[in-house]
Amino acid sequence: MPCAPGRPQAKLRIILDTNVVLFALLWRGTPYCLLQTIRQREDIKRVSSNLLLEELADVLTRPGAAKRLALFNATAGQILADYAEAAHFVTPGAITRVIADDPDDDHVIAAAITAGANAIVSGDRHLLSLRTYRDIPILSPSDTLALITGAPS
Repeated sequence: MPCAPGRPQAKLRIILDTNVVLFALLWRGTPYCLLQTIRQREDIKRVSSNLLLEELADVLTRPGAAKRLALFNATAGQILADYAEAAHFVTPGAITRVIADDPDDDHVIAAAITAGANAIVSGDRHLLSLRTYRDIPILSPSDTLALITGAPS
């Protein structure tokens, strides 16, 4: 699947949930194309936090991810450093509980609020079911890719 950069828009600030980042880094598909498109676009900032980076580091060291990384001849540390290098980091404040069934998702929302994000991108059903939080849309990777490239989803 070719990844098209799309048309520049106003400056966007996007939070990628860890599940999207994991799929973008280890498999080829829509999350991969989304991450590649974001990397090619100066009008889009990928925002993260230390807690989200720590979560990604944990997931990348699990056996399934380690097997996948071996196919790329890469280590979790290399992949993590490359990902973090292009991200803009925020330190989110505490927020009241939003996702009762998965409190870890609250940090994604807190990071988005702190960053003044234009979108949260997730594959997590708890976040996607909200659709929006404080005027921040919560989108799937395919909907986000369509939004930033101008292609139909």
